[in-house]
Amino acid sequence: MELIDFHCHIYPDAVADKAAQSIRDFYEIGGGNLAGTVDNLLTYGKAAGISRYVVLPVSLKPERTQHINDFIVSQVAQHSEFTGFGTLHAAMDGIMDETQRIIDLGLKGIKMHPDSQVFAIDDPRLFPVYEAIQGKLTVMLHMGDHRYDYSHPARLRRVLELFPQLDVVAAHFGGYSMYETAYELLHDKNCVFDVSSSMMFMPEGEAEKYIRAYGPERMLFGTDFPLWNPVEETQRFLQLKLTDAEFEQIGSKTALRILGEQ
Repeated sequence: MELIDFHCHIYPDAVADKAAQSIRDFYEIGGGNLAGTVDNLLTYGKAAGISRYVVLPVSLKPERTQHINDFIVSQVAQHSEFTGFGTLHAAMDGIMDETQRIIDLGLKGIKMHPDSQVFAIDDPRLFPVYEAIQGKLTVMLHMGDHRYDYSHPARLRRVLELFPQLDVVAAHFGGYSMYETAYELLHDKNCVFDVSSSMMFMPEGEAEKYIRAYGPERMLFGTDFPLWNPVEETQRFLQLKLTDAEFEQIGSKTALRILGEQ
């Protein structure tokens, strides 16, 4: 079975350790002390049986956004296993120019983390971006941290009602700490979900319940490296009580469809 990690992060070697620790500090959780280097992702990913990676950047400072996107482009050029998303920040100057540049660079989507970037999913500053990328790019959104309101599923529901053709991945079952609320608000909307940073927080049987409630064709595999070890996250995924067809769908088929390869 092919495994595509649709949710992982990489950083330049010089800052990879600090960046990974910053993520663990933000959540007050984490699966060890892995630095977020390219080499670590490839090494642990290979050990886990992962063959491809969708690498997702996040810009915490508006003025760093272009530089971060350039780093992702450089790594995609060097590693055939990588598919890259760009990132945007709602407070950046020239957000529409950078949106077009992401498209021109051949990146496949945009990743945003409303909680750490401190802007809401339904911030009107993002509406021109959503309008422009419908049918062109996928948006991957961190979702549903009970400590913040920026990523609440209700905000995504509003965006999806305003932009029904927008292709969205709602990470972490739509909200790792509010997946029940996410289902109530998003099950009938045009979006897909990933299993990253969620399974370890769910009671036994809940992951399978919500995978089947949404349908495996709306679910993606992801490890959220370097927050978690890809080997351990893959084992956690493969221990779910799913059929071979469900594993195959979540492991790669949904990803290939979103990436336009199937």
